[in-house]
Amino acid sequence: MSAGSPCCAPCRGAAATLSTATGRGTASDTLRAAVLAEMRLLKGGFFDMGNAKPRYEADLDNPRRRVKIAPFQMSATVVTNRLFARFIAESGYRTTAEREGWSFVFHLFLADPGAYLTHPAGTPWWRRVAGATWNHPEGPGSDIAGREDHPVTHVSWGDASAFAHFTGTRLPSEAEWEYAARGGLARMAFPWGNEMRPGGAFRHNTWQGVFPSENTGEDGFNGTAPALAFPPNGFGLYNMTGNVWEWVQDWFGPLPAAKYPPPSNPAGPDTGSHRVMRGGSHLCHASYCERYFVHSRSHNTPDSSTGHIGFRVAL
Repeated sequence: MSAGSPCCAPCRGAAATLSTATGRGTASDTLRAAVLAEMRLLKGGFFDMGNAKPRYEADLDNPRRRVKIAPFQMSATVVTNRLFARFIAESGYRTTAEREGWSFVFHLFLADPGAYLTHPAGTPWWRRVAGATWNHPEGPGSDIAGREDHPVTHVSWGDASAFAHFTGTRLPSEAEWEYAARGGLARMAFPWGNEMRPGGAFRHNTWQGVFPSENTGEDGFNGTAPALAFPPNGFGLYNMTGNVWEWVQDWFGPLPAAKYPPPSNPAGPDTGSHRVMRGGSHLCHASYCERYFVHSRSHNTPDSSTGHIGFRVAL
């Protein structure tokens, strides 16, 4: 990343091996129905993708360019712990963190941060925690009780793809994701408009206070928020910015070229080393990672997992 462009999510590293095993069979009719019940039909059409000016040059999120999206369906919320647990129970799938025995946890969520001193260079607030997984988000001794309706976290791109494959869905393309996030509004910063707090009200879950030492939780949350927290956008989709980063299908690279006629259903590069993540997270703050806008993008290796990355699915 370039100077002034902080890494929002630590990478697991090139030495790790990513398995795309999907476990057993396909989803039951009841699980499939639960996934389909979350879908919202979006009519597609033309929209302006990207931003006029970059906040971080390395994000390659500018300039704006016109693209066309075919009709598709998007889940109204990110996949929750409850839904992911049903996938695990039916498929027998084991996530990257479970197979490899660790994941990254934000330091303030640990009862004893001093017990976990290994961290990526330059980001001491991320700690490598043995036993941290989707159902033990802060490591051994933690669980998801009371957080069943929160986004599943500690999932890699491979884990998200496995869920999608098992349930007969897919990850959205990056262009579909941004079209959906905008909720029918053109050239706005957020899913609801240009003001971060219209009328003084919080509309998404981000960091308040001094990063990374103090989160005042003024928006009501110090970690993840329930998937239905805050009002939906114009398409009926919740938390398209803030809360958790969301994996999408594309490899990271430049946005589709601006041209006439506008490209239809553009996709990212054919190959790469990092997959795109969208939307920012509850750890985003203007002083560190100001990526909580509808055009914001970041990327990570597809085997990486942390406590602030999740996903939603499409059809």
